Amino acid sequence: MIARALVVLLLLIALSSKTSAGDRKEWVKLTDCHYVDAPDNDGDSFRVRGGDKEFTARLYYVDAPETNLRQGDRTHEQSLHFGITLDETMKAGEKAKQRTKELLQKPFVIWTRWATAGGRGRESRYYVIVEIDGKSLGEILVTEGLARTKGMAPNLPSGEHAKAYMERLDDLESAAREKHLGAWASSTSKKPDVTPIPGQSP
Repeated sequence: MIARALVVLLLLIALSSKTSAGDRKEWVKLTDCHYVDAPDNDGDSFRVRGGDKEFTARLYYVDAPETNLRQGDRTHEQSLHFGITLDETMKAGEKAKQRTKELLQKPFVIWTRWATAGGRGRESRYYVIVEIDGKSLGEILVTEGLARTKGMAPNLPSGEHAKAYMERLDDLESAAREKHLGAWASSTSKKPDVTPIPGQSP
């Protein structure tokens, strides 16, 4: 009995250490990366080439509108989030796609942990942070109203905590909504009223 319990304990320790190691994936920096035209490219997912690697990148932290109805549930959810029609959502998705392509016409930097993102194709996509002249592509898209704050959120390569960063992105999204930028241009969605009621805690 004691021997069996010891074996189980050792197995649990081994599994725990593997999980911890997986959670501590190191960031890898790829420089001089290039955008690669591909049929399935959109605002937050696109082919890239960095060094001797070519793969499909998926942006961390943000979600750009879909360009079609292949994932109808997601497109519908996005239309509700932005307060626009399905047609307007897909048009905003096209704008996000073109804006990403435009911004990535010159070499850029990719940070990745080689964490896989789900996709429609057989080939894996990998979550990334893309930097253009030191600016985050995801932040640019959210600031211009062409993406929302959503998705996988590890701590940043800089050491900034994911929660604090996502809160900053939420603020950028709120500003884009108030300015009616991008997908928010014809939105019926309003910022939730968080004014505390007298006598109640906020």
